[in-house]
Order: sequence, then structure tokens, then C-alpha cells
Amino acid sequence: MHRVLAAIIFNFHMFIFTPAQQRHALLWLTLFHILIITASNWLVRYPFVVFGVHTTWAALSYPFTFLTTDLTVRIFGAPHARRIILSAMLPGLLFSYLLSIVSHTPLVLFDSVAARIALASLSAYAAGQLLDVFVFNRLRQLKQWWPAPAASTVLGNALDTLIFFSVAFYTSRDAFMAAHWPEIAAVDYGCKLAISGLLFLPAYGVLLGVLTRRLTHTQAQRRRAAALAPRFATSVPD
Repeated sequence: MHRVLAAIIFNFHMFIFTPAQQRHALLWLTLFHILIITASNWLVRYPFVVFGVHTTWAALSYPFTFLTTDLTVRIFGAPHARRIILSAMLPGLLFSYLLSIVSHTPLVLFDSVAARIALASLSAYAAGQLLDVFVFNRLRQLKQWWPAPAASTVLGNALDTLIFFSVAFYTSRDAFMAAHWPEIAAVDYGCKLAISGLLFLPAYGVLLGVLTRRLTHTQAQRRRAAALAPRFATSVPD
């Protein structure tokens, strides 16, 4: 299994994408990041209890950003992953805030709790994702496939969680979150690591294999078409 994934990782360096293919893929990846940011900022306001400790539903959704970032670095490279992060930051902030105030009863134009959550999300997302890209890019050349996503997920999530909860809820007007944010942050981080280790790290390996097979098939078709083109050109009568 490890040899197969090592070969998959090596093959990614051989792929050549057209500018149109890159733009299309990066657009959808950016939109996916914005969706996850917005959904997580909404879900973080709904805590629940696991084994007697508090966490939020965002712990289940937010790890998707790290999975997609790591796959982007692997397939397209670190510069494109950073471009996605920078492109998703402000729209994610705007949609998160608008969703919060629209759902507020009565409707208000400014809500300090929602504003702090949006600002915390922007800061945490940028710092955590950029650290994830940096760590993953440093380790992506290793023969084993798993150290890069594992290390980048552990460090990126740690920074993201610390920045988000401290900025959003320290002395917040939300009395419950202001009192429990250190506990919730610790459990949230633990949940993220557990979910990433049990689900997202294996999913990364599976998706890496699936994407490689699809890309290999596409590249083979393109090479065959390029090889046949001169034959058709010479067979056409003047």
C-alpha cells in the first residue's frame, strides 16, 4: 500500500494542466472553502456535550478545509493553495457575518458577537491554513505519503483553534462561550484531530488514489490524441 501511494505521489509531479483546467479546479476549490468557512462559523454557535465536555458542531465540518488544502498542495503546488486561501478569506468573512445577522431576531445591522466570530474566523483561517501549506510543502517530498498531511493537520488545527476561540469568545457578550471557551477549544481541537485521524487522513489517501487514476487516464487520452493528430493532418487531401 505504501509503495502504491509513493508511486501516486511521484506521478503527480508529471502532470501538466492547461490554464483553463487550473482555473476551473481552483475556482471550485475556492468556493468549497468559502462554503466550509461559512457553515463552520454558523455551526460554532451550537455547542453539544461529548462524554461530559462541551464542543461545537463546527469540529465536524472545519477539517474539510485542511483536507482540500493538502490535496491542492499535492496536486497544484503551494502557490495555488495560498491563492485559494487568500481568495476565500474575505468572502468567507462577509457571508459568515451576513448569515449571522440575518438569522438574528430581531434583525440588526451590527452584532458584536457575530462580528467577533467573523473576525476570529478570518484570522484563524488565514494563519492555520498558511501554516498547513508551509508544513505540508516541506514534508511532501518524503517517500511515505502520510507524514505531510498528518503533521500539517496537527499544527494547522492547533493554531487555528487557539486563534479562533480566543479572539471570538474571550470576555465575549455570549456568557456561556465566554466562560467555557478554553474547555470547548480543547475539546474542539481533540475532536478535529480524532476526526482527521480516523476519517480525513484515510480519505486523503483514497482521494489521492482516485484523483491520480482519473488524471492519469486524462493525460493518456491527451497524449494519444496528440500522437494521432499529425496522422490525420497528413491523410487529409489538398
